[in-house]
Amino acid sequence: MSKTAFVFPGQGSQYPGMGRELAANFPQARELFEQAGDCLGFNLARLCFEGPESDLQLTANTQPAILTVSVAAQRVVFAETGMAPDLVAGHSLGEYSALVCAGALSFEDAVLAVRQRGQFMQAAVPVGVGTMAAIIGLDRSTLEEVCQQAAEGDVVAPANYNSPGQVVIAGHVAAVERAMALARERGAKRALPLPVSAPFHCSLMQPAALRLAEVLAPLSIGSMQVPVVSNVEAVAYDDGSRVRDLLVSQVSSPVRWEESVEHMSACGVERFVEIGPGKVLSGLVKRIAQGVVLANVQEPADLKEL
Repeated sequence: MSKTAFVFPGQGSQYPGMGRELAANFPQARELFEQAGDCLGFNLARLCFEGPESDLQLTANTQPAILTVSVAAQRVVFAETGMAPDLVAGHSLGEYSALVCAGALSFEDAVLAVRQRGQFMQAAVPVGVGTMAAIIGLDRSTLEEVCQQAAEGDVVAPANYNSPGQVVIAGHVAAVERAMALARERGAKRALPLPVSAPFHCSLMQPAALRLAEVLAPLSIGSMQVPVVSNVEAVAYDDGSRVRDLLVSQVSSPVRWEESVEHMSACGVERFVEIGPGKVLSGLVKRIAQGVVLANVQEPADLKEL
């Protein structure tokens, strides 16, 4: 029997206006935005619905904003269609949305945790010291060699294995620039710097991981109603006792998205529903798993796709 996976987007998918139509049309979504504002102590709904974009792009704002829109959309999907997933996964920050969907984290705990996660990740490396770049058209082993060669005592390493031939690297600015130049020499089609304020998912994030561990330690973890495919291991698990350790490791480990989608496919997933802002993951899934059915829910009209 074919299975359905819900997948949840990460940072970079945000845009002013996200979630506005969901909140206008569905009480579940409206209540969730109110709850987020109460938890965080500021009007998250206004930030999501109106921007400004510059505020929405601040990591400490982006993370709770995307989480809230994603969880609101998922609750609307369930209320309107009854659809429930067989597996869930999320890209980086999106793993928190997946864990809320699975019942492992309460929304209140998750929205506060990702607000702090964003603050910790931003504070781990001073602005201007670290960066990220997308490398298109190199195989994994060649890119790993390029990073080792370019490091020269600095940090540069793969941060997101997104899809075949699309890998994001992260590290110190000079080392990332050296790696981009080397990647082009080794045949990369493109090497593009990314407009990010910190080098996520590499060893420079270790200070953020340690601080996040303290935030996650007291949280109560619910029993997981559906298996979650973790970014760190790229396999499904349903043991709630592992949630904290995997989320702490995730901050400074690469996001293994390509393998995660392959794993879901191998488990019998034939339909992927991207829930939350943007369509980034749908594009990646299409390149990884051939012949699957894709849907995306970010606006009320998208419910007709399901």
